[in-house]
Amino acid sequence: MTQIGTSESPLRVAIVGAGPSGFYAAEHILKGEDLHAQVDLFDRLPTPFGLVRGGVAPDHPKIKSVIRVYEKTAAREGFRFFGNVKIGHDIEVEDLERHYHAIVFTVGCETDRQLGVPGEDLPGSHAATAFVGWYNAHPDYANEDFDLSCERAVVIGNGNVAMDVARMLALTDHELRETDTADHAIEMLDAKKIREIVVLGRRGPVQAAFTNPEIKELGEMEDADVIVDPAEVELDAASAAFLESDEADKTTRVNVETLREFSQRTPEGKRQRIVLRFLASPVEIKGDGKVEKIVIGRNQLVEEGGALRAKDTGEREELECGLVLRSVGYTGIPIEGVPFDEKRGLILNEGGRVLDSHDSGHKVGHYTAGWIKRGPSGVIGTNKKDALETVTHLLTDVESQALLDPANPAPTAVEDLLAERGIRYISFEDWQAIDQAEIGRGEPHGRPRVKFVRVEEMLDTVGQRISG
Repeated sequence: MTQIGTSESPLRVAIVGAGPSGFYAAEHILKGEDLHAQVDLFDRLPTPFGLVRGGVAPDHPKIKSVIRVYEKTAAREGFRFFGNVKIGHDIEVEDLERHYHAIVFTVGCETDRQLGVPGEDLPGSHAATAFVGWYNAHPDYANEDFDLSCERAVVIGNGNVAMDVARMLALTDHELRETDTADHAIEMLDAKKIREIVVLGRRGPVQAAFTNPEIKELGEMEDADVIVDPAEVELDAASAAFLESDEADKTTRVNVETLREFSQRTPEGKRQRIVLRFLASPVEIKGDGKVEKIVIGRNQLVEEGGALRAKDTGEREELECGLVLRSVGYTGIPIEGVPFDEKRGLILNEGGRVLDSHDSGHKVGHYTAGWIKRGPSGVIGTNKKDALETVTHLLTDVESQALLDPANPAPTAVEDLLAERGIRYISFEDWQAIDQAEIGRGEPHGRPRVKFVRVEEMLDTVGQRISG
């Protein structure tokens, strides 16, 4: 067998999913001086960058500046982008096996976990993923309908996404119109009748998963008071002991300090209120054909297996509301032909090497990185180290030649396959044209960009070019 990774026989890698993990994996593969490699990065959307484009809150432009790093990767020799190509629909995993020595799946966790309570499927109860995608102009959620005519909304969860959702609900029209929030969302949010946003966390302030900037921002809203009842920040003995121990990190300590400061504030009488509550879980969502009330159970923290867990006390409270946004974690969606751990909602893997099953070895030439590998944890930068672990295993397999043996690894073969099937793909140059068009649409309004919402609009922007 010819040595793979030489100038005569370059390593050919397909990466499925063009979010941060996909770009970091591409960077780690392509920057090797002694390795000749070609990376083709596929995404089902015409737009790259995954959650940096479709998940980061529009009023957080600094976080999106990481895109410059990915653009440098895209400029490397050997990199190609194939947007608007869905693996498992337009081309199959088996097709990739015929054209590449290795496949890296970096598709993220694309759907929300369920609450598992009665009434969570009532109209007016939505996954936070849908709301985030809607205000971020994600094509999958362009037609979502959110009833913002109620006076109270309830956000379930205590992570950064829950904080983003609460904040976005409370931003003024003026604040929204300085961002790249989808036009349809700006119009509906401007007309909203919501005056109170209640955020429920099932455990206490010490166990909250949001980061310091996310919680501090709630106290700096232009037209929303942040409300924390002093009783909500009274810690149980175990939480207080943990907070004083060396195990507690700075993030946790600052979160608690911030919440205590909020609890001492006198409301300024702003038009909206963001109410933060802890040790509270949804037990049932009620309504006649739509969300009208939520039943909240009061929890207490108990030690189990060395960890503090929320236990239902049996105490109940009903709260009227017309909108419920559920942000209790993400889970992955299986890909046809890729071993999947149903219990964890992730691709079955060990250190990024995909496993055939729980009891067998590595599926040759198949790898994974990012959330779909480890679960939805960490910040954007966490994915760089995670991708490095995966790529290190891949490069070890290059040295031992434990790779796929593709029938046709020529770079033109994939283009020919897409042309044969009539799949219109978007190159990185095409994406740059879409990018410039969006920026141009925003300039007259003093906005960073006005996003295209529909795939058809994006394709029309780059003309009628067909793959091949």
